[in-house]
Amino acid sequence: MTGRVAAVNLGIVTEAEWAGDASGRSGIDKRPVDGPVPLLTGGLAGDFIGDGARHGGPDQAVYAYAEEDAAWWSAEFGRSIRLGGFGENLTTYAVDVTGAVIGEQWQVGSALLQVTKPRTPCATFAGFWGVPDLIRRFTVRAAPGAYLRVLREGEVGAGDPVEVVDRPAHGVTIGEVFRATSLEPELLPRLLDAEDLPEPIREKARRRLGR
Repeated sequence: MTGRVAAVNLGIVTEAEWAGDASGRSGIDKRPVDGPVPLLTGGLAGDFIGDGARHGGPDQAVYAYAEEDAAWWSAEFGRSIRLGGFGENLTTYAVDVTGAVIGEQWQVGSALLQVTKPRTPCATFAGFWGVPDLIRRFTVRAAPGAYLRVLREGEVGAGDPVEVVDRPAHGVTIGEVFRATSLEPELLPRLLDAEDLPEPIREKARRRLGR
């Protein structure tokens, strides 16, 4: 089955005590939008990012989460989770986001994206959902979604195919990176094989391995 974009979601300004920066404003509340959206090097046009120190930037320009993983959480909590409910820009369908290889390239609409790293859950995420132990549960589940950088600007929209056009041979996946940096440190040596993994993560792995 060909993967596709189920929804393109843009953040709105949310003011709450759990918001991630000193201003108390967050862009985690993302809502589906109609029509193609310009995708620029810094992210989707019109997407609000509250805490620029921890979110956004070239290596985190776009956040993708799988509709299938969202359905698992919906069943786990016994409640509906709307599109964009994970703070994702792209809700995907029939795309193995957890199994995506670091550095692989996705053709989406007229844009070209590259998988960079997994999402790390934070207190803002837990506060947005109203689930105090969400960080622990999200970590154990280990289906974190993927951040992507923009290699070629373009437009993306709901229904666009997601085509993997290049995949590095090292095979280090989003799921492996997440588990290595959380609950399975024995996987840390694998991270040094992924040259497209952002350098701060590779440096952290080297320090923990004493290299």
